[in-house]
Amino acid sequence: MRELRRGWTTGACATAATKAALAALWGGAFARDVQITLPRGETPVFALAHRAAGPGWAEAGITKDAGDDPDVTHGALVVVRVAASAGGVRFRAGEGVGTVTRPGLPIAVGEPAINPVPRAMMQGVVAEMAARYARRGDVEITVSVPGGAALALRTWNPRLGIEGGLSILGTTGIVRPFSCAAWIASIHRGIDVARASGLDHVAGCTGATSEATVQALYGLPDHAMLDMGDFVGGLVKYLRRHPVARLTIGGGIGKMAKLAQGAVDLHSARSQVDLAQLADWTGRAELTGVNTVLEAHRISGTPLAQAIATRALGRLEVMLAGAAPAVAVDVVVVDRAGAVLACAGAAA
Repeated sequence: MRELRRGWTTGACATAATKAALAALWGGAFARDVQITLPRGETPVFALAHRAAGPGWAEAGITKDAGDDPDVTHGALVVVRVAASAGGVRFRAGEGVGTVTRPGLPIAVGEPAINPVPRAMMQGVVAEMAARYARRGDVEITVSVPGGAALALRTWNPRLGIEGGLSILGTTGIVRPFSCAAWIASIHRGIDVARASGLDHVAGCTGATSEATVQALYGLPDHAMLDMGDFVGGLVKYLRRHPVARLTIGGGIGKMAKLAQGAVDLHSARSQVDLAQLADWTGRAELTGVNTVLEAHRISGTPLAQAIATRALGRLEVMLAGAAPAVAVDVVVVDRAGAVLACAGAAA
């Protein structure tokens, strides 16, 4: 199997575009490509895909290459315009870059959604280029991603209160294919936003069907719905240290059976259901030879679904023990059509 190809974050692309635009603004010419230094010392080279200049400003664009990661921004053009300003480096959101509208994120409300590490990288480039060209580092940096508003609808930004476009992201500058860490970091930001918004009830679900059921069941707002996916362990571990009053976990019967048996990563490649154990839970010996949880449920019906919900609840309560203040938790098990099969905890 070939090694998956890594790519570059929007923050790295914006930093490279900033450096290229400053070279044109202060040095009078665009280079064909530009090299930057990332936070961990890597020195990638980016080809320019866009160049433009006018009186007192210059802009450059980099086409984002996310490698083999299924990133919605792969192929997007990240454009940075630099212009003379006063009072140091100032950031502005251009077309397709969002604005923060809710507290809880690492950027203040009202600011462009350019995260701290990309900001620091761009500020570092300004200092580097100002020293090279003997200029003051007073620059307004406007970051744009044409078409970014439409792309943002396919991300978690609307739930996080980032309106009007994408976030400029990246902590290392590198996109690592199918990064679990990136997904879990997004779950953390969702919890931060929910807490800062004063929500006392959040929910994490394994997929779109269970999410729609749980949200309708409790009338929860969008920003209470955490994009958990398979990472129940990552969600609960962070929530234990940053608690809210109530947590609901929802999912299909197969995923919830894994949780009930102690798995905290519910992906099919990283955990499996012990099907023989289902017979012990229900006292139905005929479940011993089943091939799937769905088949077991067709035989046993509600008793199995309830056993799964109750045991999943017990696992979650153990994981959340010691949270201060305490987190009340409940479990909702649904079928493929979104119908509720069983509940445990407060939901019951």
